[in-house]
Amino acid sequence: MKTMKNLGLLIILNLLFISITFGQESQKRKKVEIDTKFGVMVIELYNETPKHRDNFLKLVSQKYYDGVLFHRVINNFMIQGGDPNSRNAQPNEQLGNGGPNYTIDAEILPQLFHKKGALAAARQGDNVNPLKKSSGSQFYIVHGQKYTEAQMNATINRANQTQIQELTKEYISKNQKIADQLKEFQEAKLYDSVNSIVQNIMNIVQNSPDFKPKTYRSEKIQAYSTIGGTPHLDEGYTVFGQVVSGLSIIDSIAAQPVGKSDRPIENLKMKIKIVP
Repeated sequence: MKTMKNLGLLIILNLLFISITFGQESQKRKKVEIDTKFGVMVIELYNETPKHRDNFLKLVSQKYYDGVLFHRVINNFMIQGGDPNSRNAQPNEQLGNGGPNYTIDAEILPQLFHKKGALAAARQGDNVNPLKKSSGSQFYIVHGQKYTEAQMNATINRANQTQIQELTKEYISKNQKIADQLKEFQEAKLYDSVNSIVQNIMNIVQNSPDFKPKTYRSEKIQAYSTIGGTPHLDEGYTVFGQVVSGLSIIDSIAAQPVGKSDRPIENLKMKIKIVP
């Protein structure tokens, strides 16, 4: 009887171990290699952005990116690729509009930010794409630059001021009486009265639940001040991976001479594969 109990306990422990191991394996990040003329970058894909991760892995498995160019390169900013039209593009041909006939829902998370080596999805601008949906295939890898804490605070202050201005415009547009009064004061050149009303509205919106001031967490400040990045892109685009090996390859690509529309003069081809 004791032997049977011990056997049952052993089976339970084995099943528990298998369950724990499987759970750990399922949380491992998938990796891809981007092979370039300057060397290989290894990128981990975030599990927190499953739609982008799975789409990217699907395209890589289909060899969608093989032979595609880094068609837009801006030093100290980013390197962009993934346009299938670039595969056989003629010199000086305008690129950046190609891709599959779908977009991907945004998966923008505050903890995934634009430090150097971040893999993010390109997209159309807010004016035609207010939901910030991502391109089906085009991506960019952050090159960026280093920022002091003072520079980062200035960036965040500008972002907050922009948000306040937009909320103020919205508040005025919803209050016709105030809009008419402002117009009347402007026409009468009573600018002090205009400024007084606008300032009062700005104070109102800053204390409203609609105003969501941005701040930088300590890990962001640490990353942007040491390896660098592009903080002004944060929370505007979906970051879905990170270069974990080969950061210097980004430097080499970003340093290439470019022509019209920031297209490198020399064709910079890529080849991507999934790795264990």
